[in-house]
Parts: sequence; structure tokens; C-alpha cells
Amino acid sequence: MSREDNIAAQESLANNINAGNIDAAVESFAENVVDHDPAPGQGPGREGFRQFFTTLATAFPDAQIEPAHMVADDEHVSIAYTLTGTRRDEFMGVCATDKSIEVRSVQIGRFENGQIVERWGSTDELGIMQQIGAEPRPGATDKPGS
Repeated sequence: MSREDNIAAQESLANNINAGNIDAAVESFAENVVDHDPAPGQGPGREGFRQFFTTLATAFPDAQIEPAHMVADDEHVSIAYTLTGTRRDEFMGVCATDKSIEVRSVQIGRFENGQIVERWGSTDELGIMQQIGAEPRPGATDKPGS
């Protein structure tokens, strides 16, 4: 596939997530996709992404991905984006608070035949938890080495 095809596939994934079309979003991933940085509790393969996107859409029904920067070649698409949404349901053990989030994320996808076959990424999970009002774990500290 070409660089342009990979960019179009990445944009389609983001558009489907923004529209809440989980089934179409999941089709962006190969059946046996390898996620090198899965979300907590995310299972393997395409079904792991279905589970993750379902959890995201339930907790943040207005979730939106806004790409900020994209770099691509004939095999990879790297994207920096902002994730926004309002928490309407339980998320990672925290009850709904109707609080909004805005966090930065990055993702690198390796594409074959128009689908993501490998994914690496990072989302500001601490930022999400702080913005939704999660309490720190007992004994947790913000001082390194403590």
C-alpha cells in the first residue's frame, strides 16, 4: 500500500471512532493485530480493540480524536492527537462524574493491505484519571523514589 493509502486508513479509523462506529473502526485492524502498548484490561487482537473502543464509547460517548500531527511512509503512520470527551459512565473503576477530559496521545501503526498489523502508542492515562477525579492509590506519592 502507498503512503496515501495508509494515511486514508488512519483517517478513516479516527473518523469512525469520532462517529461512534465501533464495528467500522475495528475493521481498521488486522484480525491478529499486535498491540505493543495495550490499555489496561485490553485483550489481544482485533477483539481487544473492539473491547477497548466499546469501553471508551460507553464511558465517553462524545469522545473525539483530533489529529494534530501526522508523519507517514509506505508502511507506517505516526500520529499525535488530542482525545476529548465527557465521562458519562464508569471508567477504570471510577464512577461517572460528568467531567470532561482533554489529553494528548501518540500512536504509530504499521500497515499491511490497508489494515494496522502492529501498534505502539501512549496516552496520558494519569491525565485522564486526574481529570475524571480519581483519587490516588493509598500510599502513592508524586515523589520519585519514595
